[in-house]
Amino acid sequence: MKTPQEYVAGLYCRISSDDGFTDKESNSITTQKQILTRYCNEHGYRVGEIYADDGYTGTNFERPDFKRMLDDIYN
Repeated sequence: MKTPQEYVAGLYCRISSDDGFTDKESNSITTQKQILTRYCNEHGYRVGEIYADDGYTGTNFERPDFKRMLDDIYN
C-alpha cells in the first residue's frame, strides 16, 4: 500500500522600502506570513520553516534568510 506523500514548504517573505510600496499593512512581513501559511494549510502543505528578510533589497541575493533557505534546500 502506497503511503501519501507529505509536502513540506519553506515560506520566504521579503519587503524593502526601495520597492516603492506605500501600503505597509498589506505588504508587511506579518501579512505575507499569514497569507502563505493559510495557503499551505488549505492545500495540504506542512510549513517547515519561515524565512524573512525585512528591509533587504530584491535587486540582489545578499539577504541572510534567503541564503539560509538555500542552504536548507541543499542540505
